[in-house]
Amino acid sequence: MRPKLVLFGDSITEASFSDGGWGASLAHLFARKADVILRGYSGYNTRWAVKILDKAMAGIGGDAGSPAAVTVFFGANDASLPDQLCGFQHVPLEEYVENLRSIHAYFKKKWPSAVVIFIAPPPIDEEGRIKDLSKYDPSGQAERTNEAAGKYAKACIAVANELSTPVIDTWSKMQEIPDWRKSALSDGLHFTTLGNKVLFDEVVNTLKDLGLSDEKLPADLPYFYEVDPNDPSKTFGN
Repeated sequence: MRPKLVLFGDSITEASFSDGGWGASLAHLFARKADVILRGYSGYNTRWAVKILDKAMAGIGGDAGSPAAVTVFFGANDASLPDQLCGFQHVPLEEYVENLRSIHAYFKKKWPSAVVIFIAPPPIDEEGRIKDLSKYDPSGQAERTNEAAGKYAKACIAVANELSTPVIDTWSKMQEIPDWRKSALSDGLHFTTLGNKVLFDEVVNTLKDLGLSDEKLPADLPYFYEVDPNDPSKTFGN
């Protein structure tokens, strides 16, 4: 039976199946070896994520087996400034931490064998955000800042360490890229092809550490060159 990888998060997860997206790249990498299941919800924060867990995860697992791993990628919306355009998405830092704990507890109760991988929110390019939202907000004020995103990223990492669960520090990793504000981010928040590649590589390396790699996972059925054309039943065992 193929392992399942569930991607749970906000718009950066929802858009991950777009052309060049990190989720689509995972699905391509694990073709015939694992099923990558998308559960991304644009604009959602952890306050909303906690409330929709049962509905979002309906139909996953059960008789088909628990997922091998679940990525949890929230925080970009939680870190929205409370007094700016997207203030309705803001979640106080202390609540964000508690929500991450609740999400982790939910998955460990539902699928005890699944590994929960936290992904910290990415860095923010304030100029890119102001430009992207200028048609909605002429104030010239960014509704997110890199400083605020960094606080939520550090909190996410701290919770992951507390829970002894893997975590990917997207906030720091992205900022190692030269000219990351423009090369890794398309609008000050969401990823370019390069930004998607950075996260894809980090997820792949994390999964490898868990024993879930393209090299180690077997294909679910024989490759065509392994099939005996004169007697395919011998290859397929029926």
